[in-house]
Amino acid sequence: MPHLLHLDSSARRDSFSRRLGATFATAWRTAGGGTVTYRDLAAEPVPPIGEAWTRICDTLLREGITDIDRYAEAVRTDEERAAWAVIEPLLAELVAADVVLIGAPMYNFGVPAALKAWIDQVTFPKMVLAPRKFVVASARGGAYGPGLPREPYDHQGRYLLDFFRGHYAVDDAEIISAELVNARVDPALAARLDEHRESSADATRAARELAEKLAHFTCS
Repeated sequence: MPHLLHLDSSARRDSFSRRLGATFATAWRTAGGGTVTYRDLAAEPVPPIGEAWTRICDTLLREGITDIDRYAEAVRTDEERAAWAVIEPLLAELVAADVVLIGAPMYNFGVPAALKAWIDQVTFPKMVLAPRKFVVASARGGAYGPGLPREPYDHQGRYLLDFFRGHYAVDDAEIISAELVNARVDPALAARLDEHRESSADATRAARELAEKLAHFTCS
């Protein structure tokens, strides 16, 4: 049965990235998707990595351990065991998923610190998570699409796609984004409110369609 890992990272309780993620998750269930694990990284922050995490990574590299099921073999000291107690449940949720849905607003051109902390905790050398599917439900205050003046400042969507490809060997991750969210509050963007509404509607529709497409996807 397909399994969805759904993460949220927005500091806002009612945010566009949360709404898009919820739309995807609801459509996924409705279309016949299986079980869902939900984690709110903003409400229950994951601690940042420490030196023990780096030592576990060193051991994995030194001993050529790339099988995720064998990672625990690299845990040797009391400090590493304490670090592993944080890592293991997060990693187990990730590995158990067929589809990983990440709610990720753009903060300061990048991703929220809460999401980055989770990424650091569950990422180790030479990981391969393909063929799992990754979907990002994104919201941005401005417009950062291809060819737009602010495209070079997109260190959110581009970072995540590069990360999935470079660290997880996942080449076909997808980003669904509501743009120009700040048009609702910033007088300087008020003239672009209709663009925001159109972008939000398009993103909501895309979230439903992609959820229906992936509802029966499994890694096996």
